[in-house]
Amino acid sequence: MMRMASFMVTLMVIAATIAIRVDGHEFSHHQEVKILRHLKRLNKPAVKSIKSEDGDVIDCVPITNQPAFDHPLLKHHTIQMRPSFIPESDSKYIKKEAKTITQVWHKAGECPDNTVPIRRTKKEDLLRPKSIESFGRKPHHSIPQTTTFDPTKGHQYAIMSAMNETFYGTEVSINLWKPYVQVPDEFSLAQTWIVSGSGSSLNTIEAGWQVYPELYDDYNPRLFVYWTRDGYRTTGCYNLLCSGFVQTSNRNSVGGAYNIVSSYGGTQYEIAILIFKDRKSGNWWLRVGNDIIGYWPGSLFTSLGNGATRVQWGGEIVNLETDGKHTATDMGSGHFADEGFGKASYVRNLEIVDGTNTLREPKSLYYFADNHNCYNVKIGTDGTSMGIHFFFGGSGRNVECP
Repeated sequence: MMRMASFMVTLMVIAATIAIRVDGHEFSHHQEVKILRHLKRLNKPAVKSIKSEDGDVIDCVPITNQPAFDHPLLKHHTIQMRPSFIPESDSKYIKKEAKTITQVWHKAGECPDNTVPIRRTKKEDLLRPKSIESFGRKPHHSIPQTTTFDPTKGHQYAIMSAMNETFYGTEVSINLWKPYVQVPDEFSLAQTWIVSGSGSSLNTIEAGWQVYPELYDDYNPRLFVYWTRDGYRTTGCYNLLCSGFVQTSNRNSVGGAYNIVSSYGGTQYEIAILIFKDRKSGNWWLRVGNDIIGYWPGSLFTSLGNGATRVQWGGEIVNLETDGKHTATDMGSGHFADEGFGKASYVRNLEIVDGTNTLREPKSLYYFADNHNCYNVKIGTDGTSMGIHFFFGGSGRNVECP
C-alpha cells in the first residue's frame, strides 16, 4: 500500500508539472488551469457572436452580465442607461464635423438591444504578455511627467496640458492614423487623460486610439479606454479586461478596430471624444462621435470625486531601445509637428468642462515633449474652425534621435 501511495503521489507531481506546448508556448498544467479560469472570467456568455474579417470575435453580452459587475464596488450597482445631461459648448467657432468612421466588425453584423459588444479574449492573447496578471494593464509611470524627463521609464510623450483649474471633463477631436510600431510589446497611441492626485493616489480616466500588437495581435488602430485609482499599481485596465468601465452602447466595442485611417497629404479622419462627469450620479461618461459608449462609475475613484486637476491630450509611445537604439516606432502619422495639417497628426477643438457644466476653451495650455528630436509638438494658428489645436508626432529613431 505504501508503494502504491508513493507511486500515485509521483504521478500527481508529474501531471502537475508536465509541460504543454501550444502555439510555440510551453506552460504547465497549473498555468493552463489559470488561463482557462481567466478566460472564463473575461468571456461572458453571449446571446450572439459576430466573426469579424480582421479576426476578432465580438460577443453580444447582456448588458447586466458584463465584466464591470464583477468589481466588489459594483456588486449592487444600478446601471445608468443615459447621462442626466450633455455639456453644451460656448465656443465662438463653428466646429467642422468629423467624417463618419466605423469599426471593422460592423460589416459582419450588429448586436441586439440590451447587449454590449465585447471583443473576445483568446488563449493566445494571454500568452503574449510577460504574465497573465499584466495582461491589459499599463506599467507604472504611464502618465506624462511634464516637469521631468526620465528616459529609463520607456515612455515618451508629445502633449498639451491644461492645469491650475478644476475640470469636469473634456471634448476633443483626435486625428486617426496607423503608425508603424517596431516590436510587438511597444505601442503608439493618441489619447486624452483626465487626472487628479499623484503617486499611489493618482486617479486617471483615459480614452483614445492605439496600435498595440502585444495586446491585440495586430497593427490596426483601435478605440481604447483605461482607468486607475492608484497610479497604475493594482487597479484599472484597458477596455473591459477587468471590472470597472460600464458599457451601455450596443454599437461600438472598446478595443474594436477602425476600418479607415488618414493618409499623408490626403483625406483626414478623426475620432471625437467627449468625457464628462454627471454631477447627479457622480459617474464619468464617454461619448465617441455621436455614440454614448458608457461610463466609469464614480465609486471607482478617490480624488476624481472632486473633479480633475489636470487634462492632457496628445501622443505616447513605448521605447524599449531594441539593440541599444531608440525605437523607430512612429507617433501619430510618423511625421513631425512642423509639417502641419494633412501630414502631421493633430488634436483639434480642445475644450474642457467647467464648474457650470459648460464646454469652453481652457484658460492656459502647456506643451511638453520628452525629446524634440524624436517626437515634438507645435501649437496651431488660432482663429480657424479647428479652434484651439496642435500638431504632434515624429518618426522616432533618426540621425538626430539615434
